[in-house]
Amino acid sequence: MSAISVLILTKNEEQDLPECLKSVAWSDDVHILDSMSTDKTSEIATNFGANVTLRAFDGYASQRNYGLQLPFKHQWLMILDADERITPSLASELREFAKSALDNVAGARMRRRDIWWGRWLKHAQISPFYVRLVRVGRAHYEREINEVLVVDGDIADLTQPFVHYPFSKGLDHWISKHNTYSRMEAEVVAKGLFIKPDWRTALFGSDFGERRVHQKAIFYGLPARPLIKLMYMLIVRRAFLDGWPGVRYAILQAIYEYFIVLKTKEMQATKGV
Repeated sequence: MSAISVLILTKNEEQDLPECLKSVAWSDDVHILDSMSTDKTSEIATNFGANVTLRAFDGYASQRNYGLQLPFKHQWLMILDADERITPSLASELREFAKSALDNVAGARMRRRDIWWGRWLKHAQISPFYVRLVRVGRAHYEREINEVLVVDGDIADLTQPFVHYPFSKGLDHWISKHNTYSRMEAEVVAKGLFIKPDWRTALFGSDFGERRVHQKAIFYGLPARPLIKLMYMLIVRRAFLDGWPGVRYAILQAIYEYFIVLKTKEMQATKGV
């Protein structure tokens, strides 16, 4: 067994959870933080030998921060969603990293591979790098939408990726989820709650998460954002190289951005923001 605990956040994940749990069977300390599921999520987790904690969902960052305070057995924690999988090669790298990491290192960043219609969205995926392995007690989340993980210490980079199936529950589920996200994003824009952007940090910041926050704040101020996002994904990132899945994903992302624009205008018009 490894010296790594695992935290999986769930809400009605009976479809995806079994394969996720199988991918972390190498850990002897798996925790499920469940947002009061109404399906068989808790039963499945218990049958796999995982520790289940129930908590009503009250926000993305707050829910994740609660999860970080659970009684973990080990000093290192791997954080996952139910539609994500740890590959055997990454599991091996994680175990070796946990054994040799210096005390100043409090987190590890790894690449996520988004899969749609059996195709890796290598070019279309906008944010491919994530900090998912942290020392217990030395990390917390900030910002409720597109939450950012803040780590107290240095962050190392791992070579092996983990896998994500964002459309595992179908296109309707993805659209519904991003309909909620777009409302939350619009509230941030309409109320001016985003940080004052710094171009230097956005372009050259050493921390990927911090760069993304400043890039997002700059992006909020641009005109024709949906079109810019579509052109960025298709031309700059060359999403077309991922075939039709990449092109369709780029279009979906542009539509999502358009939802944010429209909802922001609606909020400003109806609330006098």
